[in-house]
Amino acid sequence: MTTQQHAIGSGFGVRSTTSDVLAGIDLSGKLALVTGGYSGLGLETTRALAGAGAHVVVPARRRSAAVEALGGIEGVEVAEMDLADLDSVRAFAEEFLASGRDIDILINNAGIMAAPETRVGPGWEAQFAINHLGHYALVNQLWPAIARGGARVVSVSSNGHQLSDIHWDDPHFERHAYDKWQAYGQAKTANALFVLHLDALGRHTGVRAFSVHPGTIATQLGRHMSPEELAQLTETIDNSPTNVGWKTPEEGAATQVWAATSPRLAGMGGVYCEDCDIAEPAPEGTELGGGVSAWAADPERAARLWALSAELTGVDAFAG
Repeated sequence: MTTQQHAIGSGFGVRSTTSDVLAGIDLSGKLALVTGGYSGLGLETTRALAGAGAHVVVPARRRSAAVEALGGIEGVEVAEMDLADLDSVRAFAEEFLASGRDIDILINNAGIMAAPETRVGPGWEAQFAINHLGHYALVNQLWPAIARGGARVVSVSSNGHQLSDIHWDDPHFERHAYDKWQAYGQAKTANALFVLHLDALGRHTGVRAFSVHPGTIATQLGRHMSPEELAQLTETIDNSPTNVGWKTPEEGAATQVWAATSPRLAGMGGVYCEDCDIAEPAPEGTELGGGVSAWAADPERAARLWALSAELTGVDAFAG
């Protein structure tokens, strides 16, 4: 059954926190994996899931930094993984699968924003590679554990997806001038399209997938931006007709935690969420506002992106 892209009246909202959405939920015996789970919203997510009883695995590019940041939080395990390096992703996945454990929750939280033009791997544009392709490869290579657990998979997108559809003719900006905001928008659209097709492919196993916009939060995500750029972005967001104000980290992490755990979402999936509910479709022309753009909720685009990602990474758990 296809879930409608409309709010369900979750009972939560823009000011709901991770504590609010986890009230009464016991995650004891559950295993959650959170990429980037040691800084910003990822750290709040790890803390919340572990506090509800889950064992949380945090694969991290900077392992020592992750160990330091997560010190004192019980039930957390740190491993080494770099989303920009598919060999590193493969090595982590193989080691995890060898442990024989199932995955109940997987949150693709790590990402970069508005980075200067950077090439990784075989010359891939870094935002598309790290935010999307690395997570695509990770989920596909962990698929046996995800399927056994009937997991919820959550990808952290953004209303930044409204800045750009996929640049189908040039996703790595090899023939066109690089634009860091177009690249970011494309990567966030890819996050939404990824879960749309993953949900269609995996729902027969009990796996369901969601993308989320966490809201506007002051985190390290903006580290590539100058003070002038940050001021301009802040003005754009604050002047948006759908602006709901800036969130605290605990409020910002709430939507991904809600999508990963809410009993209200049982039997649902493949939708974009914001403010701890399923989002409404965004009016055409919306930019950095509420709702999901049509190009990020299109099953045909989602299938096309999946095929492109499989071709680029050489990984597809559903091939054949």
